Amino acid sequence: MCLLMTLFAAVIASICWFVSNPQKNLQLGTLSLMYWGAGLMWIVDCVFAAYEGEPFLNISSDDAVLGAVVVLVGLITWFVLLLVKNPKRLFANTF
Repeated sequence: MCLLMTLFAAVIASICWFVSNPQKNLQLGTLSLMYWGAGLMWIVDCVFAAYEGEPFLNISSDDAVLGAVVVLVGLITWFVLLLVKNPKRLFANTF
């Protein structure tokens, strides 16, 4: 389930990046790369799980919670990156 959730988030982030490509100050490319990297990691994990005889996709509630946590941590990391990069110069006078 975490694979499906992460790939869904990657597709959504990529679509948002393609739609708002002129606005590079939102760092949506970084967000989509984070999700695609996590999706690649989960694909490798699923392949090795299938190689060991386990099912390819784990459809359990624990795996769904893990997927939600991964998507949430990606969003939090992206938000912190936006705060550090300060694209609209909101904190220019504060510091």
